[in-house]
Amino acid sequence: MLLMRAAAQLQAVQDDWNASSFEDIKEALTYNRRLWTVLVTSATEDSNPLPIELKQNIGSLGVFILRHTVDTLDDPKPERLTSLISINRNIAQGLRGN
Repeated sequence: MLLMRAAAQLQAVQDDWNASSFEDIKEALTYNRRLWTVLVTSATEDSNPLPIELKQNIGSLGVFILRHTVDTLDDPKPERLTSLISINRNIAQGLRGN
């Protein structure tokens, strides 16, 4: 649900880009970054029973998310949100078993 919420926030900013302030963009990106920080930290802990390959994949995806977020904050463009929205939705659907 949290990934879908983050995707919805990013989508709302993207859909209404011209009316969105930098603070709106920053808020949506910050929420997504915090969510991914918690997800990656939890998934990659030594005590987490996930297979090492899955932990590495989640870690790599998290690094991409964090870098892309910084790049988007440095040079905000609506199309930069598309990959973040898509990743969140796809991961959320996978976790729900869809």
